[in-house]
Amino acid sequence: MRCYYLLHIPNIPTEEAEWGLLGIAIDKSVKDASSPTHVFLYYTEKGTRGEKPANHLYRYTLSPDDAKLEHPLLLLNLPANSPNPQGESNHNGGKVLIGPDHNVYTVVGDVGGHRGQAQNNMEGSRLDGTSGVLRITQDGQPVSPNPLGIHDPTKVYAYGIRNSFGIDFDPISSKLWGTENGPTYGDEINLILPGFNSGWNQVMGIWHTNGLESGATGPVVVDPEKGLVIFDGKGKYRSPEFVWKQTVGPTALKFLNSDKLGKEYENTMFVGNVNTGDLYNFRLNEDRTSLLLGGPLEGKVANNPEDLKPVIFGHGFGTITDIAVGPK
Repeated sequence: MRCYYLLHIPNIPTEEAEWGLLGIAIDKSVKDASSPTHVFLYYTEKGTRGEKPANHLYRYTLSPDDAKLEHPLLLLNLPANSPNPQGESNHNGGKVLIGPDHNVYTVVGDVGGHRGQAQNNMEGSRLDGTSGVLRITQDGQPVSPNPLGIHDPTKVYAYGIRNSFGIDFDPISSKLWGTENGPTYGDEINLILPGFNSGWNQVMGIWHTNGLESGATGPVVVDPEKGLVIFDGKGKYRSPEFVWKQTVGPTALKFLNSDKLGKEYENTMFVGNVNTGDLYNFRLNEDRTSLLLGGPLEGKVANNPEDLKPVIFGHGFGTITDIAVGPK
């Protein structure tokens, strides 16, 4: 087995727990022999000359002998600091994908609690590259049409996301799906269509985030049409396709575009977590727009660990950070 030391990144800050080298994607599309292979890295980088650290998405070129990543090109410059000087700069996201359209997608959380229009605060600051899925060309340019039109200077494909560690494209429909982490409740799996609004920080799971109503025993179901930023109707809230009422910390999401585990698992969805080390498996309906759920999960909500038994594929995986499909 060959192993190469391709790149050393010397300027990643370590002051915050969730800063670091957070995502990687390789353009594996078929090219002619003279075309370079591009590798995309998302990482936190120290500021220079007194500037604050930032989350950066770079494009590198893999050298012809596959021994070095060269010619870094900065594609996205994103916040890495909390808006609160005393706040923790967490929820940086970082997963990177090359889409079926050959564009680059990355997901970013609310980065230490930003509270702008991306987080559904109507009086907040404009879109700033937090709480969303961003989409760009491999050269870092906007992709047309822009789902949010003139409102968006930051290449947002979807917004209202608290934090995410998992996005992937359905190999059948080419639609994007993702996980989302709630605070102490309301983890989600979402179908992420162009202009998707996940509802944070007004909605998490199927509940309002403003606290408990008098006499209520838990978060209350809300009308998502009220109080959300929709950018002249271009942004569209869609309720989750699955919700964990008790948080499990969902992470990676991956479609198995292989029959190596048997035809019954081909093109199904696998999801990992950090809290229990469980690996979940979900099947999709015929038109690939929702999950096939029955029994205690028919309402799309797992109210307790017992409800999850029908979708648990395996136990004991510890902290699941990524899921990959091996060679066919």
